[in-house]
Amino acid sequence: MPEARAGQVIGLLGGSFDPAHEGHRHLTLEAMKRFRLDRVWWLVSPGNPLKKVQPAPIERRLAEARRVMDHPRVTVTDLETHLNTRYTSQTLRRLIGLYPGVHFVWLMGADNLATFHHWDEWNWIMTNVRVGVIARPGNLMAARVSPAAARYRFARLSQSQAELLGVLDPPVWCLANVPMSNASSTAIRQSGAWQR
Repeated sequence: MPEARAGQVIGLLGGSFDPAHEGHRHLTLEAMKRFRLDRVWWLVSPGNPLKKVQPAPIERRLAEARRVMDHPRVTVTDLETHLNTRYTSQTLRRLIGLYPGVHFVWLMGADNLATFHHWDEWNWIMTNVRVGVIARPGNLMAARVSPAAARYRFARLSQSQAELLGVLDPPVWCLANVPMSNASSTAIRQSGAWQR
């Protein structure tokens, strides 16, 4: 388990990372800067309950993620495997219990915010965990008008307030416009550069 102290602001970037790529790295570095995160943990999931086709073996995805994201303030983990959690809400509940006083920030691309209302217990996540959203190509408008954005409009920080995300109590979230990366795991798999 990674180390964290009470009061630290830890960003959590979850996903299949099938494979990890420059877009994940870019999102992480921008989130650390915009949201003033002390550290980021990549949560490489054992599988994705929303996807029919499961990813490559986790050992391979972890190795590639560690190759792509070699940074002293970023830890690539398979925490969900060790916690035996299947859904993000389950993982977050466990982490909050294991790390009292740590300020966790759930990180996602704007493409995920657009469909966030389909996630298991998404309302619980929004009301109990800080959420940092980074712009992705082609999905910004869908994210801004998504059911999650509409329901939690009252809890949204402006970009000028982004640095406060980690220290304010939830519900609180911020959508940061940043220079975008077009990298995509789907495109990498379709190109044949990554085989499952």
